[in-house]
Amino acid sequence: MELLKEKILKEGKVFPGNILKVDNFLNHLVDTELMYQIGKEFAGLFSGEGITKVLTIEASGIAIGCFTAHEIGVPLLYAKKGVRKNQSEVYTSKVMSYTHGKVYDISVSKEYLSADDKILIVDDFLASGEALNGLIDLIQQAGAKLVGCGIVIEKAFQDGGKALREKGVRIESLARIARMTEKEVVFAE
Repeated sequence: MELLKEKILKEGKVFPGNILKVDNFLNHLVDTELMYQIGKEFAGLFSGEGITKVLTIEASGIAIGCFTAHEIGVPLLYAKKGVRKNQSEVYTSKVMSYTHGKVYDISVSKEYLSADDKILIVDDFLASGEALNGLIDLIQQAGAKLVGCGIVIEKAFQDGGKALREKGVRIESLARIARMTEKEVVFAE
């Protein structure tokens, strides 16, 4: 997706530890036109799959999920970090956050995820694959079907995408980064 790649090159900032900061258009201050285009792209990539829900993880995936779910015409379900007192029956999994360096419990209500669902996962980044593995675990606990994963930015130089693809998970990434330094970002072919 050329528009996304242009935004990354023009406005993204690379920090030590392979951190790509895109919070000025993707996951803090949200460029709604870009998000609209991302939602349309994911809807097109996964058309005809019979998707019943889009699933993401709070907080950065919510905007992506809303635009994608709207384009597909289905609800967005997002996994909450932690288990809330007002949630009774939930599916839970553990996720290690690369950015924050800590393990989170994530949860979704059993009321909103069932064996009848065909799920598209969307998220902002794919690096080690921890978030996707946690979301896939929730889907498996419910007996639902995973259709695939729509990723905005994949750090292809890390092993998460490769490992998930080897397990047979369909992953569609809009921008795949082969390598990055503080001075340049190089996209994978």
